[in-house]
Amino acid sequence: MTGHPLDRPIWAALTTKQACLSSGGPEAKRYPADISPFAATPYDDPETLARLAALIPSGAAFVTVAKAAAVPPGTTVEKAAPLIQMHAVDLAAAEQSDEVIALGEKDAPEMLELATLTRPGPFLANTHKLGRFIGLRKGGRLAAMAGERLHVDGYREVSAVCTHPDFRGRGYAGLLSRIVANRIKSEGETPFLHAYADNTPAIRLYESLGFRIERELVVQMLRRD
Repeated sequence: MTGHPLDRPIWAALTTKQACLSSGGPEAKRYPADISPFAATPYDDPETLARLAALIPSGAAFVTVAKAAAVPPGTTVEKAAPLIQMHAVDLAAAEQSDEVIALGEKDAPEMLELATLTRPGPFLANTHKLGRFIGLRKGGRLAAMAGERLHVDGYREVSAVCTHPDFRGRGYAGLLSRIVANRIKSEGETPFLHAYADNTPAIRLYESLGFRIERELVVQMLRRD
């Protein structure tokens, strides 16, 4: 693989900081099915892509993220969209709030429920095991959350930023994103994140926090025939 590691962020994570979660061989890897639908290869030649497809059970869906779309043989594209990758360049300081709490295993069902409702990106029953998550509760309900997903040498992704519709417009997404990103930065790594290229409100929010567009990628949801 040539270029920057985050040209293929899933592959970079599965072969570095999250290698303990990977399955597959030297040319194709994936996360456990209950943690993430992400799968990746270092190259896009037909033989390598065929190895990726072979990792996926028949009829199952998986997601790839790379600089260009590449469809493995024996798969069907269910969705493909341009994706923006942003890196923290001039990160805004995190506000302090006694209302922000750490989320863990006991919160997993509510985290999954919130992510399923708001759809910040692929979030499964055990996605919370990819990193550290924080949230806000209002009236006993999980109102908002944010956490970490892909982890690469020198970089950690801010992800699953979402707010329940009943609590939007209160600045929770910005607050939690700043806290997660500043913690990553304080540990000597660069925070990064992804947003759909047409999600203008999200991109503007992240720009206001000090993130800048670094590269354009393509996200694909594919299904094994």
